[in-house]
Amino acid sequence: MALLLQLRTVSGLRGKADRIAKAAFRGLSFYTRVLENCEDEARFDETFRWPVASNIDGNEILEIQVFNYSKVFTNRLIGTFRMVLQKVVEEGQVEVTDTLIDDNNSAIQTSISIEIRYQALDGTVGAWNDKEFLETPSMHSEGDGRYPLETDSLLSSHRQGSDVSPGKSKQQSAERSFRRAGKGVFSAMKLGKTRPPKDDHRKQDEPAVLEAEDLDRKAMRQGGRLEPDTISLASVTAVTTNVSNKRSKPDIKMEPSAGRPMDYQVSITIIEARQLVGLNMDPVVCVEVGDEKKYTSMKESTNCPYYNEYFVFDFHVPPDVMFDKIIKLSVIHSKNLLRSGTLVGSFKMDVGTVYTQPEHQFYHKWAILSDPEDLTAGLKGYLKCDIAVVGKGDNIKTPHKANETEEDDIEGNLLLPDGVPPERQWARFYIKIYRAEGLPRMNTSIMANVKKAFIGENKDLVDPYVQVVFAGQKGKTSIQKSSYEPLWNEQIVFTEMFPPLCKRIKIQIRDSDKVNDVAIGTHFIDLRKISNEGDKGFLPTFGPAWVNMYGSTRNYTLMDEHQELNEGLGEGVSFRARLLMSLAVEILDTSNPEINSSTEVQVEQATSIADNCTGKMEEFFLFGAFLEATMIDRKIGDKPINFEVTIGNYGNQIDGMAKPILRRKKEGGDGDEEESELLQNSSEDEGDEDGELVSVSSTQPVKPLVTDRNYFHLPYFEKKPCIYIKSWWQDQRRRLYNANIMDKIADKLEEGLNDVQEMIKTEKPHPERRLRGVLEELSSGCLRFVMLADKDQHHSSRTRLDRERLKSCMRELENMGQQATTLRSQVKKNTVKDKLKLVQNFLQKLRFLADEPQHTIPDIFIWMMSNNKRIAYARVPSKDILYSIVDEEMGKDCAKVKTIFLKLPGKRGFGPAGWTVQAKMEMYLWLGLNKQRKDFLSGLPCGFEEKKTTRGQNLPSFPPISLLYTKKQVFQLRAHMYQARSLFAADSSGLSDPFARVFFISQSQCTEVLNETLCPTWDQLLVFDNVELYGEAHEMRDDPPIIVIEIYDQDTVGKADFMGRTFAKPVVKMSDEHYCPPRFPPQLEYYQIYRGNSTAGDLLAAFELLQIGPGGKSDLPPVDGPTDMDRGPILPVPLGIRPVLSKYRVEILFWGLRDLKRVNLAQVDRPRVDIECAGKGVQSALIQNYKKNPNFSTLVKWFEVDLPENELLHPPLNIRVVDCRAFGRYTLVGSHAVSSLRKFIYRPPDKNAQHWNMTGEIVVNMEPEVPIKKMETMVKLEANSDAVVKVDVSEEEKEKKKKKKKGGGGEEVEEEEPDESMLDWWSKYFASIETMKEQLRQQEAAAAEAEEKEEMEIAEEIKLDDSPMKGSKGQAKNKEKSKTPKDDKKKKQQSAPELPEKKNKQKIDELKVFNKELEAEFDNFEDWLHTFNLLRGKIGDNDDNATEEERIVGRFKGSMCVYKVPLPDDITKEAGYDPNFGMFQGIPSNDPINVLVRVYIVRATDLHPADINGKADPYIAIRLGKTDIKDKENYISKQLNPVFGKSFDIEATFPMESMLTVAVYDWDLVGTDDLIGETKIDLENRYYSKHRATCGVSQTYSIHGYNTWRDPMKPSQILSKLCKEGKVDGPHFGPGGRVKVANRVFTGPTEIEDENGQKKQTDEHLALTVLRHWEDIPRAGCKLVPEHVETRPLLNPDKPGIEQGRLEMWVDMFPMDMPAPGPATDISPRKPKKYELRVIVWNTDEVILEDDDYFTGEKSSDIFVRGWLKGQQEDKQDTDVHYHSLTGEGNFNWRYIFPFDYLMAEEKIVISKKESMFSWDETEYKIPARLTLQVWDADHFSADDFLGAIELDLNRFPRGAKTSKQCSLEMVTNEAELPMVSIFKQKRVKGWWPFVARDENDELEVTGKVEAELHLLTAEEAEKSPAGLARNEPDPLEKPNRPDTSFIWFLNPLKSIKYLICTRYKWLIIKIVLALLLLIMIALFLYSMPGYMVKKLLGA
Repeated sequence: MALLLQLRTVSGLRGKADRIAKAAFRGLSFYTRVLENCEDEARFDETFRWPVASNIDGNEILEIQVFNYSKVFTNRLIGTFRMVLQKVVEEGQVEVTDTLIDDNNSAIQTSISIEIRYQALDGTVGAWNDKEFLETPSMHSEGDGRYPLETDSLLSSHRQGSDVSPGKSKQQSAERSFRRAGKGVFSAMKLGKTRPPKDDHRKQDEPAVLEAEDLDRKAMRQGGRLEPDTISLASVTAVTTNVSNKRSKPDIKMEPSAGRPMDYQVSITIIEARQLVGLNMDPVVCVEVGDEKKYTSMKESTNCPYYNEYFVFDFHVPPDVMFDKIIKLSVIHSKNLLRSGTLVGSFKMDVGTVYTQPEHQFYHKWAILSDPEDLTAGLKGYLKCDIAVVGKGDNIKTPHKANETEEDDIEGNLLLPDGVPPERQWARFYIKIYRAEGLPRMNTSIMANVKKAFIGENKDLVDPYVQVVFAGQKGKTSIQKSSYEPLWNEQIVFTEMFPPLCKRIKIQIRDSDKVNDVAIGTHFIDLRKISNEGDKGFLPTFGPAWVNMYGSTRNYTLMDEHQELNEGLGEGVSFRARLLMSLAVEILDTSNPEINSSTEVQVEQATSIADNCTGKMEEFFLFGAFLEATMIDRKIGDKPINFEVTIGNYGNQIDGMAKPILRRKKEGGDGDEEESELLQNSSEDEGDEDGELVSVSSTQPVKPLVTDRNYFHLPYFEKKPCIYIKSWWQDQRRRLYNANIMDKIADKLEEGLNDVQEMIKTEKPHPERRLRGVLEELSSGCLRFVMLADKDQHHSSRTRLDRERLKSCMRELENMGQQATTLRSQVKKNTVKDKLKLVQNFLQKLRFLADEPQHTIPDIFIWMMSNNKRIAYARVPSKDILYSIVDEEMGKDCAKVKTIFLKLPGKRGFGPAGWTVQAKMEMYLWLGLNKQRKDFLSGLPCGFEEKKTTRGQNLPSFPPISLLYTKKQVFQLRAHMYQARSLFAADSSGLSDPFARVFFISQSQCTEVLNETLCPTWDQLLVFDNVELYGEAHEMRDDPPIIVIEIYDQDTVGKADFMGRTFAKPVVKMSDEHYCPPRFPPQLEYYQIYRGNSTAGDLLAAFELLQIGPGGKSDLPPVDGPTDMDRGPILPVPLGIRPVLSKYRVEILFWGLRDLKRVNLAQVDRPRVDIECAGKGVQSALIQNYKKNPNFSTLVKWFEVDLPENELLHPPLNIRVVDCRAFGRYTLVGSHAVSSLRKFIYRPPDKNAQHWNMTGEIVVNMEPEVPIKKMETMVKLEANSDAVVKVDVSEEEKEKKKKKKKGGGGEEVEEEEPDESMLDWWSKYFASIETMKEQLRQQEAAAAEAEEKEEMEIAEEIKLDDSPMKGSKGQAKNKEKSKTPKDDKKKKQQSAPELPEKKNKQKIDELKVFNKELEAEFDNFEDWLHTFNLLRGKIGDNDDNATEEERIVGRFKGSMCVYKVPLPDDITKEAGYDPNFGMFQGIPSNDPINVLVRVYIVRATDLHPADINGKADPYIAIRLGKTDIKDKENYISKQLNPVFGKSFDIEATFPMESMLTVAVYDWDLVGTDDLIGETKIDLENRYYSKHRATCGVSQTYSIHGYNTWRDPMKPSQILSKLCKEGKVDGPHFGPGGRVKVANRVFTGPTEIEDENGQKKQTDEHLALTVLRHWEDIPRAGCKLVPEHVETRPLLNPDKPGIEQGRLEMWVDMFPMDMPAPGPATDISPRKPKKYELRVIVWNTDEVILEDDDYFTGEKSSDIFVRGWLKGQQEDKQDTDVHYHSLTGEGNFNWRYIFPFDYLMAEEKIVISKKESMFSWDETEYKIPARLTLQVWDADHFSADDFLGAIELDLNRFPRGAKTSKQCSLEMVTNEAELPMVSIFKQKRVKGWWPFVARDENDELEVTGKVEAELHLLTAEEAEKSPAGLARNEPDPLEKPNRPDTSFIWFLNPLKSIKYLICTRYKWLIIKIVLALLLLIMIALFLYSMPGYMVKKLLGA
């Protein structure tokens, strides 16, 4: 079905201009070519074709717009023509000439003449008219010969008469299709094979090579929006681009990455649990990852235990296995050595879910615990934890730890991924397993053969069952004995929370066997793909559908080396079986009493399903032709080689099944009709014999021929072997079609994005235009999908998942199309990168949607066999080669020639073995319904005859078994191999001896070998003569085969090592074309080299393929090389292609060498550095004695060199270090290649554009930055200095500041520490952390706001598109919305209850806390001194073993500067210019210098546990040169977050000792201490850096107190020094607090207070202000390092790449020749303050009554109250007992006393105690300050009964109620709204608090009330006013007045006895009497038995 439009002419145009027209139908628009300079008539004569999938409706409209084309501006619309297609639909063909209308719908004089034709789909085959067939040149030029079923030829005889010359018609359509696809090919006037004129094939149709200069010319020809918008640049991997569509892209990455083990670390911190259900429990948390379990310690009698314990699990497994492991956290009640304890609740999640979180972690989140045994129970409590999963190379940023107050909001911080509702429900997952087929033989038992020999019965040798694993639970079906086609019809039921936090269900068919129970095949179902969580989403559902399983080859061996493949690891290499199954989910209504509340897996019978429910059986036909088989690995040996193609078990002759599996379905049951139907449908000319078509699935074995040392090729020259297979599958093609449409949209998008990235990377102009083009393609593609998918017929076999998926895909794509349109309008030059990220998300989403979970036709496997052994394979997804009459639905490789690389199966393909190509195949594949097979040869290169097998009556209708090419073309290939860079180090010296080998068809040639380099410049032309290609000439032009280039390392002995591979496509010149621009000569391009999956450098080369015409080689263009080079037989790259060179000077700064390791066991003594670039170079001075001084004596040297003008083509610069040994020997120490010189290129400043405005003064506006505001409050101001300080700090800002202080736990600071003497360094540190967290929060909020705004804009625009009216309102609304959050903030600030008087209260000075290394913030301090790592040794073969770290043998310090000679004069004329230093003016001397290094270690966080108990005993070790400090005696016991708070002074001499190593070790009593992790700091770069990293600049200058200035130089001295060094004028201090530096003026305070409060005049504040804004100073300015604490990751060489914790620290350095610095700042950890908490329990009330009186039956309780401080359970204190309370009232007047140590800043109690009796020392714990009070009922004989409890957090607890009546449950449940008090502020609190407990239904209820008084004293106060425990002296409490009710039974004894006997103990007494009688009888029996026995025996 198609709509064809021929646009002939547009006449009556005005003026002279370039014209272009655009035709649009159903959202798909085509542009014509541009007609340049046409006057009144434009003759377009172009034909457009829209393939349509659903019938055209008579009301649909075709629209044609005509524009004046402009290259620069947007095109101007001349007029529009719209036509309703009613007549077209009725008549099928219409010719129209009509006028256009303008914007106002009025007719204009311009008219248009068109013809429209429409073919409807009238059955599968259209009527063909033979004449057309013959006439279409080279198959159908328009439909590309792929649609004979539905297309009349465009150039049909009806229309243009039969005199059209083939040449013309071809050219015209070719030209148009070229433009249509919107990609530049090479020239518009090309001849040759065309492609369908649709945007669709853009993915395949990219130009192979395209020069940037040429873009504009193309754009001119290409018209329309195809500004550079849609032109693809030849990307780095130019091979993957493609010009015509006979070929599809090759896959570049070779090595399978799946299935290879990697290192993972799962770290889990269990912080605390809350609201655990149960009374007075002793909870333990069990942490389980996979099969490993670890336990926390046990906390006694609490249901909100605090643990803060850290667990680490290390794994080395493949990613798939890792991500399916289940993390299970369970809370167990009272577990001990003897009993396992009872489960309270558990929580499950798979590792994959954690890994997909941002930063791969959940931080401080609450997990909801539920009881898997009891579905109806509801939640069992919350567990707060951190979970992080780290793979190699992931670094996890832990949010900064400080006072955590905001995380008490449990509901807001649940441990769930985004989008999962907090209220998860229980659900049942029903997995129905129906049957399987096609199982392989699993003959494990030799017995089977024995049986067969004896009985002669041949049973199926497999006993299959199915095992399903989900969320850590396993279910199994029954075992079907001996069956290749087992029938189960069973369902496995899992009960799990929904949505589950486990992503995948694993379904395995296993073979049951006593010896060896193994998997036959495994399939994973990803729940995200079979459900949709949106509001229009659906629950997981699947099938009934077949799933295909792949794994190892089917021939059975006892020890299958590929068994892992059957377990689902790695890519299966063969079809194993298919399984029919379905899945459904039902949410449980847990309130329903009938429900079975167990969560055990159940297996039940299920009803079977009808055969046809998975689709109607159809006969499919697979055809393949082998066009080339080259690069066959010579290791295979030269036995004959053949290829086998299989689909499912069809075609598998060696180890498939004997009987065709599915054939029986055709013959059984309703087979008859089906058979006949198939025959009727099969095409007429195939005759009835078709049913007997025998498949030919493998080629004839052929002996291979030698290509070169490494490879063979097969002689597939003019004769190409073919295979064909018939197979039967259920017809579910629709699924694959939809996936194909989406895949094509995604491919096109990916391609476009790669282009845009490439443009950005190579700085080509207008990437934004290209991105706009990409978005336009995306939106039209999406609309197209919606159109095509919509017509999905509702056939019976569609499953629910099919319907739901279709709906959601259509929704998603429609939405995506709209968003793309909106985004397109937002793409501007400056937003390209951000938008690019957004579009990347589209790509991921498309790829996700395109993956179809319900399989249909199995994948196709191509195996290469040698001597009947399987050697190597390729796997082709069936959807990629599936045919459809609608072009978009067709597989991307269907009827195309595809280059396929065969690889080794399974683990053999890991590592180096997987990098060598096993074979390179050019294959043509076609798969479709047998009845559609008419067209299966259409895509082959033309010019062949079919060779068929003769059969029966010699029917020619069989598919050919080989193709015989009659046409062949002869070419010459020229490979211009210029250079390569960043190659792989293959020798132990760290260099390689590379040469390149170029393969084309069956020829190969090598470049010369260049020794010892990673950046070879071969500059060599390789000529391949007489290359024979088969097929039509014009096809070759667009579709040349690809060239493979492999790079090898030549070794003196043995075979060359493989170093990498890349592909290229040559530019083709036919013999009748001229060798002239724009296509020739071709430009050099970079091609990315791959080694396995990793990149291994770039190759700079160009390739051209020149046809040798009838005149022979003499007609080829000559090779003119540069004349000055004589390289013998080696041809250099010719002139037009090699880059244009200019003269550059390279200056090298040689500073020194560091950390050189030994070479061949000898130490390096006299090293020298050799620099080489493009064949020229320079050597450094020799270092005479490396040990004594590793710096160079001569600092700057230079050399001149010719480099390409184009910076992207600059060769790398090589740095080599050699050691000069005795007798003139040299040894290479190590080398480094600087791959890009761009950052070292010096560009002289532009004279006209004055960079800095140097005239006039500029007053620097100090933005109200945090520091300055503080300064204002810090320095007590006087009236006169007032004017100076107004540094724009608005009141609001101050409010905010205070507010922030209040909010963030800084409140105590204000309350408690008004006094300067109380402040210490830690006050500063904690305040800074608060600030940092606040900033992070603001950043997040801002980011979120921006994102929201953008989304709103997009939404608004979509809305605006809908209606023009909404515009103004919409925008207004938008503004309001964005305003509101800010207003709220203001209101909050104003409402803060702050009074202005508070202004002079002390504010704390802050420092900057960096949550990363200082280097990361300041660009590694490489502002002028760069560090180059010297490498040696070869890179390891598999990715794991040798990291770059291990190859580093030292570092070279220096720099370089590259510039064009000559330089402008003004630079050399500057004052003080020293010609010896060239461009490196003003660098310090590099003589040795003595420095005092002061290292401050603050604390470490998240250390990796080193001991068995999951803890570590860390201490600090510092190494610098020969100094080695181990602070072993001060280790911190059992801490993973130790606070060290120490400083160390070390004297060092730079350069000898410049690498500081700070390590954290774990102290062990016995054995050596283990390294936990270490961090290395290069002090030298810091010392010499312009950022002045020697001593951080503080915020304020003060000369005493906690913030004393640390640097021996005062700010003013530092400032003068900086000005002098930077040649800056200044500083000039003026009156009134002004200072002028260069032309910038700064203001600030001018007074300072000393210790005694005396004020003095000073310039230091001003100088400091300048230093803190040094980056604003022209020319010399840069940011200075502030006073700071940096956070450095700790790494352990044994676990490379995985963080072992983090260390907070900083380093100060002071030169020894300057005045000595003061003493080190004291940062020793704060000592906890000693407090005493006195709690008086006065009374209780309304305590529930637990006991019945023995005698009277009255309810009463014997009440007592127990209390303790959290963490000190063993010190719990009890009141005395108030016996026999009848009302629940108790009177106690009892005092508890709890002494404790408390850290104010962290709000934690500090406890030191031994962990167990075996502990060596005490461990310090920090736990929150919480007081627990419990009420109990005392029992004399049995255990006391717990009645209720309350826990008060001493920092934040509800104020007690005044009276017992006012005291209610609200006080516990509704904490948020009650006023909270802190005992540390109030000191004394009295009131009533409720006791609570949970009743049977888990509801909280009040079980009593207590009146208590809390009184907090410091230890000193407690000494002054002591108080006694209980009611004792001193300060005794009076005895309580208790009513005397407890002895009431004395007064009424009879009543009591009667009550006792009659009511309470009646039954008990009866039972006792009966028991006694029984006992007596037994006793009598035993007593008399022996006597009777004797009597009986003796017969008495």
